[in-house]
Amino acid sequence: MMSIEEQVKIIGKGADEIINIDDLKRKLERSQKTGIPLLIKLGLDPTAPDIHLGHTVVLRKIRQFQDMGHRAVIIIGDFTGMIGDPTGRSKTRKQLSRQEVIENARTYENQIFKVLDKEKTEVRFNSEWLSKLNLEDVIRLASKCTVARILEREDFQKRFNNHESIGIHELFYPLMQAYDSFVVKADVELGGTDQRFNILMGRSLQKDFGQESQVAIFMPILEGTDGIEKMSKSLGNYIGVDEEPNDIYGKTMSIPDKLITRYFELVTDIHPDELDEIKKSLNTGNVNPRDVKMRLARELTALYHGHEAAVVAENHFKKVFQKHELPEELEEYEVQQSIIDSDGIDMVKLLVSVGFCPSNSEARRLIFQGAVKVNGNKIETLKIDNLCNGDIIQAGKLKFVKVKIKS
Repeated sequence: MMSIEEQVKIIGKGADEIINIDDLKRKLERSQKTGIPLLIKLGLDPTAPDIHLGHTVVLRKIRQFQDMGHRAVIIIGDFTGMIGDPTGRSKTRKQLSRQEVIENARTYENQIFKVLDKEKTEVRFNSEWLSKLNLEDVIRLASKCTVARILEREDFQKRFNNHESIGIHELFYPLMQAYDSFVVKADVELGGTDQRFNILMGRSLQKDFGQESQVAIFMPILEGTDGIEKMSKSLGNYIGVDEEPNDIYGKTMSIPDKLITRYFELVTDIHPDELDEIKKSLNTGNVNPRDVKMRLARELTALYHGHEAAVVAENHFKKVFQKHELPEELEEYEVQQSIIDSDGIDMVKLLVSVGFCPSNSEARRLIFQGAVKVNGNKIETLKIDNLCNGDIIQAGKLKFVKVKIKS
């Protein structure tokens, strides 16, 4: 049986803050004595269903709890999602329709099990209890928090001071998230550092209702592959858990060296002692950072596609990026007439239609950054004169396609 000290060491790896550590130890000790697993809560508002590594920082921490024998409850905020978390927002979010919320929720539910143990996870929708509250219940809930407390939130405070609108419904969001913790009797709640106010509200509400307060564990916000901005799909600096093995491996190899240990710490399951060894070897210069980064790329690719796929992806990377050879198998793309006009080939439309870019704006950004090549030559205009059978189009470092011209 794993000791309490060992459990705390693993739980603490990468955590920005734990409130409080004594409560956590006490809960773990009780769980060990009684054989009753702790209930670890994570709330997800289904507004951005494509999960990337930034989202997995908290999911991997929950998986570590599960590997110790504890259980997870994932609260899909199908009710709170119709309001939208106001955290970090300078204006009121557009409310999602019920159908949008349900569709996004299904996508989330499918993706979280790429990280979590399905047998030790319960997925619940908070409309189950929030939609049943009557006005009397809502007033009683609202009495547990003062306006002054709500306005302690930096985002609300800024909007109030700037005379910007704050919807009354937004003020209820932290209380509803806290009420989720009370309903499921959460022992621990995890979230990013941006969720501090909401999660601590859960601790307070549980106590007010005569329930033992949950432990709050705050995880850092992961930087994207650019090493600067928060990982985000809209910024194009993300690594998606649904991406192909070659993409996960190649994108990982593109992160700055300064992020190697941070990625090991936050998005892999290596033991804290092993992490200390990696940090030490990098700090002393005993290893080449490239080799450590390749290990990181293998670890991440294997987590989502298995060891064999990780090995294949590594060999692909060595062939294409270290030996500067083309991949052995190239997908063919038949150029459609819709992207050809009297001025030539519309490269923006081509990059989108072949699946290299999710939008026209992303395609333009890649072209203007010099990240698009035809037969190894950078293109600098949105249109080119012509393409021939067998031409190789490359977008970024990872994506290749062979042109096929319809005869």
